[in-house]
Amino acid sequence: MVDAHTWWRMGDRSYNAETVDQVARAIAEYDPAWLEEPLPPDDHEAYRALKEKDYLPIAGGEHEPSEDRYLDLILSESVDYVQMDVCCQGGYTMGRRLFSEIAHSGLKFAFHSWGTDLEVMAAAHVGICWPETVVELLECPVYTTPKVKSMYPFPLASEILAEPLPVENGELIVPREPGLGVQVDESVIERYPWIPGPWSFFRLESPPGTWAVTADHSVKWV
Repeated sequence: MVDAHTWWRMGDRSYNAETVDQVARAIAEYDPAWLEEPLPPDDHEAYRALKEKDYLPIAGGEHEPSEDRYLDLILSESVDYVQMDVCCQGGYTMGRRLFSEIAHSGLKFAFHSWGTDLEVMAAAHVGICWPETVVELLECPVYTTPKVKSMYPFPLASEILAEPLPVENGELIVPREPGLGVQVDESVIERYPWIPGPWSFFRLESPPGTWAVTADHSVKWV
């Protein structure tokens, strides 16, 4: 899976449409599972045009701001894989409505889960209610730890549960106990108190400005 994360088309020094097309075609030679967000998230027409060239599967959706925009993404069949973080983009009720539309359109869904282990388990519980032909993949983040050097450190992600996620051979075993089947370690409230505001800031030369990174991917950074 290759994640462009919309960066290819964010500023006036970014790739133009022709370059995005060339890079997508070159990446396709390596047969990836998908190319994720190679274009601005609100340009569904450009997504559909790239998808119709059938170089490789296209994924997108984690930055959609509303149910209406998701429906446009789905009904216009602008991507092969629709992505959504159910914990910050509408919850179970919206997710279930969208799954029906995804199934009707012959597309597939992939959970965008880039928060805590509790969020991963919450997504898993709604995902197993649908056949794999509709809900195929559950993303599980891998943060930097003393043993693993990956993205950035986020110790709350794993410490929020009293027991680690039950993952066996790459598959999450969904528990059958009441609720989500997991126990939250409430002492994390004292260890990691809530601090309001963005996660971090970064600067761009073109267009010039400072952008904020927040937990809600449906909110535009700029």
